[in-house]
Amino acid sequence: MKFVTWNVNGLRACMNKRFDEFFKEMDADYFAIQETKMKEEQKSFYFDGYLEYWNSADKPGYSGTLIYTKNTPMNVHFGTNEGLYNDEGRIITLEYPEFYFVTAYVPNAQEGLTRIEYRVQFEKDMRAYLKELDINKPVIYCGDLNVAHQPIDLKNPKANEGNAGYSIEERTEFQALLNSGFTDVFRAMNQDKIQYTWWSYRFNARMNNAGWRIDYFLISNRLFNRVKSIEILDQIQGSDHCPVVLELE
Repeated sequence: MKFVTWNVNGLRACMNKRFDEFFKEMDADYFAIQETKMKEEQKSFYFDGYLEYWNSADKPGYSGTLIYTKNTPMNVHFGTNEGLYNDEGRIITLEYPEFYFVTAYVPNAQEGLTRIEYRVQFEKDMRAYLKELDINKPVIYCGDLNVAHQPIDLKNPKANEGNAGYSIEERTEFQALLNSGFTDVFRAMNQDKIQYTWWSYRFNARMNNAGWRIDYFLISNRLFNRVKSIEILDQIQGSDHCPVVLELE
């Protein structure tokens, strides 16, 4: 099974940068998208052979998640159990007989950590939700999780200490999720590898590879023996993020 996650930073804009070619080339079983910045009724594209599940933000041109899949789910759920965060289109869950597939676009804490309380509450709610799912069956969780977990996960950790995406609050919440029974697949498979998934549009960051690894696949620990490969496709353009691909047996 092939899973892809990608924050496209505006799906319509990414479509103009050959997203459709990449999508077809991947031929993924499950393709999760974050930051669609659009509603389903605004689309002018269609991918044959795929079902699509949208969770769009109330605010036009903001946030939003989407999953394409070749496989009909047993159930589809938006937000947490209580339907939280649907106003910003943050979370989609597809249930299958053997696993849950969940994607999220985790809120940014914003410059000066002005949204850190909202962000931390999101993390706590999301962790409780994923743990509850995990009791029933394994979970595959992916998306733009908006945190660099360790110093190896960003180019300039000392300069960014305490900034959004690398605050102690965000890193602590991420570690708490791992401690609750989940594995960061890329880091588990590549303990010392330096590779990033996001680069600022400023200061020629991508050209200089001054990036951050903030897009992830996290899986229930008991699924780890089914991992065939994980790859960060940092050569793929079209967004300030790049895709991540997970293959499971």
